[in-house]
This record gives sequence, C-alpha cells and structure tokens, in this order.
Amino acid sequence: MILETLLIILTFLGIAMALISVMLSLVIVLNFARQAIKRLFRVAPIITLPKGIPKKETRKEQTTMSKEKGEGVTFNDIFMFMIAVPLVLLWVGFAGFVIHTGLNNSAVLENIEAYTTLIAILGGPALLIIKDALDVWKQEQAEKTAFYKTKAQAVIDYNDSMQKQAQMIESKAQEQEHKVENKK
Repeated sequence: MILETLLIILTFLGIAMALISVMLSLVIVLNFARQAIKRLFRVAPIITLPKGIPKKETRKEQTTMSKEKGEGVTFNDIFMFMIAVPLVLLWVGFAGFVIHTGLNNSAVLENIEAYTTLIAILGGPALLIIKDALDVWKQEQAEKTAFYKTKAQAVIDYNDSMQKQAQMIESKAQEQEHKVENKK
C-alpha cells in the first residue's frame, strides 16, 4: 500500500518535472527568438549628429541599457527556480515522508535500503545545490561586510577631516585676532 502510494507520488512528481522542463525549454527558445528578431529588425537612425556633438540618451535607451547590463532574469535564475529548488524540496519532502511512514509502519522498515538509496540519489545533487547556494550567500555577506567597513571608514575619515578643518579655521581665526591685537 505504501509502496504503491509512493510510486504514484513519484510518478506525478516526475510528470510535473517533465512539464516544467518543457516549459523552461520553451521560455529559453522564445527568449532567443525574441533577441534574434530584435537584432534583425534594428532600425538605423535617419538623422545623425556631427562628430563633435554627444548624443543625449533618452529614458527608453537608458532602461534598455540597464537591462543589457545584466539586471534582468538570467538562465541561472530560471535554472535555480525551475529545477534546483524543486529538487531540494523533493529530497527533503521524500526524506520526511520516509521517516514519518517508517515510524508508523513496520513494512517501510523492511524496505529501508530501497528508500535510503532513493534518498541518496536525490540527495547528491540536492546537497551540491545547497552548498553552492550557501557559498553564494557567504560571498554576498562578505561583500556587504566589506561595503559597510568601507562606508564606516569613509564616515570616520570625513568626520576626522571636518574636525581638523574646524580646528584649523579656529587656529587661523585666533592667529588673526592675535595679529590684530599686537598691531594696536
């Protein structure tokens, strides 16, 4: 009974993953086709400016340039959300299902080798994905820490220079007062 239920669940999950991969392939093909069409039908400007005059960028050109700089959705983003995240969730869910069912049904404990093999097969790629995600997170945290250290040092340097400038202005004002008093 449990094996049949598990087989049905895994079959549905396999079908869902196949559908997701087909949709992902369609998105990638459509994106490449859209970019190819844009390149084919790129219109040359009718009026050109003389060589010494810089062209002003319009708001539309600025947003297009910012999208080209990599601020949009990349293939890696799609890969992570369409394949990596479901794989990790499937692995964790299946492991939890086996543990829960094993505690309530002794038939699962008799076939525990098959279950642990399946968990290990799913766990290999899932652990690699989790490790890479943690490495990226650690790198982002290190960059944030470095940024805040740099920002804090800049504030300290700015305050120090402002204090030195205020002291210098005060000392120059006192020197000027002494010169005026000495002339009298």
